Amino acid sequence: MTKINTIRTVCVYCGSGPGTDPQFMEAASALGKAFAENGIGLVYGGGSLGLMGAVANGVLDHGGKVTGIIPDFLIAREHMLDRAQELIVTNNMHERKQLMFEHSDAFVALPGGIGTLEELVEQMTWAQLGRHTKPVLLANIGNFWEPLLSLLAHMRQKEFIRQGLAVNFLTANRVEDIVPKLKAAALNAQPAPSPAEAVTEQM
Repeated sequence: MTKINTIRTVCVYCGSGPGTDPQFMEAASALGKAFAENGIGLVYGGGSLGLMGAVANGVLDHGGKVTGIIPDFLIAREHMLDRAQELIVTNNMHERKQLMFEHSDAFVALPGGIGTLEELVEQMTWAQLGRHTKPVLLANIGNFWEPLLSLLAHMRQKEFIRQGLAVNFLTANRVEDIVPKLKAAALNAQPAPSPAEAVTEQM
């Protein structure tokens, strides 16, 4: 599998609502601006509401490129963002997630709900199983992801995340740290193992 050593596009998982803390929306907008200023394209779920809309508009308002990937049944519900330069409509959620993966060099999880959590954990799982080495970062804005970090530590303590099955991810409490951390991780990433090597590592 090809090593990713540059960050050209980042997939952002986040809520389609604003949440209760104003800093969530502020962070999403600031992250979009940071992507545009660094020449990084955004890949996201295609909606115009909540944090999804804020990060996409943050990119677009500062001259960056946005690719929205949305299943047909969510076009009206999440108010598809027509401003995006590229919009891909899929038949289902599975196709959406696969295309988001294929279009992205890294993944960032802003605050969100069950859908955000599911998308994030899937990428962490694929990385754990050696399917990719793309950076995965939790944007821990306002300590939003602390309960998940505690759960992961609990899983390690109880040895359900065993030695040799590390869950590798980054965290950032400030938006300004996200792009530098992703770039550094991409430069230091090792190629993903072959299927045979991945099986050996898990035994």
